[in-house]
Amino acid sequence: MNSRLLLITCCWVAAHGALIADESTAKSAPPSVVTSHPFQDVDVAQFDSLRAQKEKPVLLDVRTPEEFAEGHIPGAVLLDFRSPKFSEELAKLPRGKQYLVNCAVGGRSARACDQMSRIGFTNVVNLKGGFKAWQAQGKPIEK
Repeated sequence: MNSRLLLITCCWVAAHGALIADESTAKSAPPSVVTSHPFQDVDVAQFDSLRAQKEKPVLLDVRTPEEFAEGHIPGAVLLDFRSPKFSEELAKLPRGKQYLVNCAVGGRSARACDQMSRIGFTNVVNLKGGFKAWQAQGKPIEK
């Protein structure tokens, strides 16, 4: 009886140790491996390069109308992320185009990109640092 109990205890300890080791490895993996999002984050230079492509992407500014009126990236279209109709308006956009998305500093646009990806948009790009980064680089602005 004692040898059976000892065998069962040894098996349990070995299995439990392996489980803990697997969890530890998963937690220590680099963030790019563990977490990812279904859209691309780019800096100002990359965003500007994509904006200048022959096949023109849709520039989507998800700030408020007031923020947009103060200045925006030339050619941008406003779709206010904070609007109660944001999801409804977003759903009307064609899925097959490339979307370059910006907000003030990158938070709302990242959430908008995530939402777009979840509803079937496959070519979505977020501007890291948002419009403020765009301005800081001296890029063109429309009012």
